[in-house]
Amino acid sequence: MIEYLDLDDLLEVARHAVGADVKVGDYGLLESALARPRASVFGDDAYPDLHLKAAALLHSLARNHALVDGNKRLAWTSCLTFLGINGQRIAASEDDRFDFVIRVATGAESDLEDIAAQLRAWSDPSE
Repeated sequence: MIEYLDLDDLLEVARHAVGADVKVGDYGLLESALARPRASVFGDDAYPDLHLKAAALLHSLARNHALVDGNKRLAWTSCLTFLGINGQRIAASEDDRFDFVIRVATGAESDLEDIAAQLRAWSDPSE
């Protein structure tokens, strides 16, 4: 069973990623990003595996700018947290992670299958 982040979790992640004085510009965009990995179409998961769900979360948070500042940091840290609570950890260099998140945030990497494939390539089951 997949574990999901809720709004309180996301705000806690934001405080760790951005700082205690994190400012939310649009709570609706945060809620929307949290709902996206759970989405279904005609009763079937819109994102049928863990890495697609993580990609949907990362993409929504990076592109929708719910925070006044720190959206890319929140997007990446939330993605790591979501994968972590579901038994996966990411093994990638800081430069690779940075470049990847920038590509997602700018729309240069917008295909969820490609985003999920990169997350899969970097994933390793947690010990």
